[in-house]
Amino acid sequence: MRVYLKFDFNTICKTVLREQLDMLGIDYTIHGVGEIEFNRQPTNIEEQKMGNMLGNYGIEIMDNQQVALVQRIKDTVTEWIHDEENPKRFNFSTYLSEKLDYTYTYLSSIFSETTYSSIENFVILKKIDIAKNLISQNDSTLTEIAYKLNYSSVAHLSAQFKKTTGLTPSTFLKIIQKRKERALTQE
Repeated sequence: MRVYLKFDFNTICKTVLREQLDMLGIDYTIHGVGEIEFNRQPTNIEEQKMGNMLGNYGIEIMDNQQVALVQRIKDTVTEWIHDEENPKRFNFSTYLSEKLDYTYTYLSSIFSETTYSSIENFVILKKIDIAKNLISQNDSTLTEIAYKLNYSSVAHLSAQFKKTTGLTPSTFLKIIQKRKERALTQE
């Protein structure tokens, strides 16, 4: 039997963080995306234990502030795209600047220096990943997916999808359906 799952990455991460940090017994506050504030400085032993505990879940404590800021940018982009409650009909650069408390120019510069790519390109890649998941689930029309991901039209989504994946959304869906059919016949 095969089960298909849908999950919220941010909720999972925050749950894991809470569970692991509560075991350490240090008072903390989780701020937005990828940032924890401790009410006191953890000891070296506590930091090492925390690093090991979180490392088991693929969560890494970062020392380099630029790399940490880039990760916060990525996490904020992901959070913004996944947040279905928040209307996306406003300027993303303003949202990012307000959320991270830096100018967009500064954030863009740090992101490009560190990743050799632009924030805009990262946003497109994340949106296309989500579109692939939504298409695979076959629960939404392309119109609904385009609206959900803040594309101006289905044509715009389709053009970015093809440019990024090399496939049209309908060709991608056909491939996924064939894989599912093959998997069912092999069981």
